[in-house]
Amino acid sequence: MDCSFPEGDPAAVCGKRQQFGSRFLSDPARVFHHNAWDNVEWSEEQAAEAERKVQENSTQRVCQEKQADYEINANKYWNNFYKIHENGFFKDRHWLFTEFPELAPSQNHLKNLLSENKRSEVYEYYRSGEDGPGLTIEEQLSCSSVSLGDKTQPPLTEESVTQKLHHLEICANEFPGSSATYRILEVGCGVGNTVFPILQTNNDPSLFVYCCDFSSTAVELVQTNSAYDPSRCFAFVHDLCDEDKSYPMPENSLDVIILIFVLSAIVPDKMQNAINKLSRLLKPGGIMLLRDYGRYDMAQLRFKKGQCLSENFYVRGDGTRVYFFTQDELDTLFTTAGLEKVQNLVDRRLQVNRGKQLTMYRVWIQCKYRKPLGSSTS
Repeated sequence: MDCSFPEGDPAAVCGKRQQFGSRFLSDPARVFHHNAWDNVEWSEEQAAEAERKVQENSTQRVCQEKQADYEINANKYWNNFYKIHENGFFKDRHWLFTEFPELAPSQNHLKNLLSENKRSEVYEYYRSGEDGPGLTIEEQLSCSSVSLGDKTQPPLTEESVTQKLHHLEICANEFPGSSATYRILEVGCGVGNTVFPILQTNNDPSLFVYCCDFSSTAVELVQTNSAYDPSRCFAFVHDLCDEDKSYPMPENSLDVIILIFVLSAIVPDKMQNAINKLSRLLKPGGIMLLRDYGRYDMAQLRFKKGQCLSENFYVRGDGTRVYFFTQDELDTLFTTAGLEKVQNLVDRRLQVNRGKQLTMYRVWIQCKYRKPLGSSTS
């Protein structure tokens, strides 16, 4: 694995990620002095015990008849989940802006590209005519700045004309957020614990946020929230696994796609097609952000025999399902979809219940994968 990381304030340690990682447990006797400890290293014995527990709870599989029910009626199980919990189950994810500055104000995505030693690459991309010859970044981001008839521009090739016309088509077509210049999509939005912090924090008038969920109950809770503004946000019901159902925005139109604890909820065999389809929605240079369950997370170790659907894939008591990833598995999903790795890290955290004197070892994976500049979906 690349390295470990937790949630918290910046603290760079031997090349590990800087956003999280400010409290380290050097003295085991002090474990109950705080609620959480960062960058927790597992001993060989602890790793072996975790593997043993997973092998044990995987020996008895859910019967095929029940597995078919969980797949066919997945929307029913998620609707029931949100009817029971409504908006009281999850907390707003304000940590997202630390971990994912692409979601913060002022077109942070382009700024991050420039800060990652890609200044010349971005400049050449926008200068070369691949998405409009001779235009500045700011002009490229504005539909009104595109011109096909500037005599000072380099000669147009058939490819550049086709791509420019596609850019104009995106601007001209009427779809929710068509006039925006920075577009974010959250897949699996739940009741809006990511979307609403973004809208409340980022007042940029050029921003538009899309959010979708498999559960119609969850989407209804988003739409009826007092913070929901249809002029800045569009919430809709969507099945991530439905290959025939299109998204309400065209391909090559999104700057950011967010996947927070959602990919793990679908059948592993359908994950690749889902990521492929999402990748086509990204603009060249657009980025996909993911945070999800890692292999041997406490939740995986707590499953009992008879809850395992397939290897590392389980069903909860309420009928919802969850998969536990490795870094390599996620890397394969994203790179197969044509994306380039920016970040793929493991967050190992020790959470503590000081009242009950309990320790809980959590394992999450966080990824950022970018669509290469100059690439687009035909």
